[in-house]
Amino acid sequence: MISIDTGECRPSAKKNKDFYLDVIQSLKETPKKLPSKYFYDKEGDSLFEAIMDSPDYYLSRCEMEIFTRQAKQIVDSITAQNLNFELIELGPGNCAKSIHLLHALAAADVSFNYIPIDISENVISRLQLFLPDKIPNLQFNGLAGDYFNALSIHNLLPATRKVVMCLGGNIGNMTIEESNAFCKKLRSYLQPGDQCIIGFDLVKHPAIIKRAYDDRDGLTRKFNLNLLARINRELDADFRIGQFDHYCSYDPLTGSAKSYLVSLSDIAVNISGTIIPFEKDECIWTEISQKYSKDQIREMAVNNGFVQAAAFLDSRSWFMDAVWTAV
Repeated sequence: MISIDTGECRPSAKKNKDFYLDVIQSLKETPKKLPSKYFYDKEGDSLFEAIMDSPDYYLSRCEMEIFTRQAKQIVDSITAQNLNFELIELGPGNCAKSIHLLHALAAADVSFNYIPIDISENVISRLQLFLPDKIPNLQFNGLAGDYFNALSIHNLLPATRKVVMCLGGNIGNMTIEESNAFCKKLRSYLQPGDQCIIGFDLVKHPAIIKRAYDDRDGLTRKFNLNLLARINRELDADFRIGQFDHYCSYDPLTGSAKSYLVSLSDIAVNISGTIIPFEKDECIWTEISQKYSKDQIREMAVNNGFVQAAAFLDSRSWFMDAVWTAV
C-alpha cells in the first residue's frame, strides 16, 4: 500500500516540522517504524516513571541498588585523575539514581558542574525546580534537545574534563550497530582522559526480560499507545487508538527485546494532510531494548576508543554500570 500526500501541510506540521518529518519518513519505511525518542512528552514522562516503579521492570531497581550502595566507589573511579570536571547526563529522567552520585560527589568536596541533557523540556524544567534545593551549591546547567546537538553547543565553552553519564540502559534503545555508532560519535566529543558511565542491561533468563516489556499492569502498552495520541495532538492526526494494540518480543539469541504497535484492521490515517494506510495485523516497530554480555560491553569500549576502567554490578548481576575512559 502507498501513502498519499495531499499537499495540504497543516499549521501543526509546520510548527512541529522535525517531529512531522521524522514520523512521516518512518511510517513510509518497510516495515513501518516510529522513533522512540518521541515517547517522552509530559504524559509519556509520567507513564515511564510508572513503568520504572513497576514490579516487572527490574532495570530501575537494579541500577538504583548500584547507585545507592556503590556511589562512593563510582566517585573514586571518576575522580582519580582530578577533582574538577563537568558531569554531563544524557537522558536524566527524574534523576532518581544519579542524585545519589551527586550527593556522594558533594560529600567528597568535588568541584563539578552538573549538565543534564534531555529531549524533553519538561524533564529539564522539573530538575531545575527541585534539584538545586536537594544538592546545596550545585552548579546546574540543564539543556533541552538532541544529545549531540546540545553537546556541540556546549563544546563551545572552555575545555574542562568531562564525565558523561548514560544510565537506565538507554544505550540499549538502539541496535548493536547503532549503539556502536553512538559510542563512536560520543568519543569524538571527548578528549583522552574524559570518561563515561554507561548502564547496560545484561542477558538473563528470557522470561524475566520479556515480562519487563509486557508488564501485568499494561503500562508499557499505554506508553506505546501514547505515542499515537501525541501524534494526534501535535500533528493534527486521526489515529484511532482503539484500532491498535501493543506487542513485544524477546529473542535470547540476539539479545533484542522489541515493541510493536499492531493495526487491528485495514485503516488509513491522516497526518497533517499525508495519508498513511495500514493493513490489518501490520506492525509499527516502536522500540528496541538490547541486552548485552559482559564480554560484549568490554569489546564495545575498545572498538570505539575507550578502555573499561571499572564495572559495577547489582547483587544479582542483572545490570552493569560500566566506567569507560577515553584513550
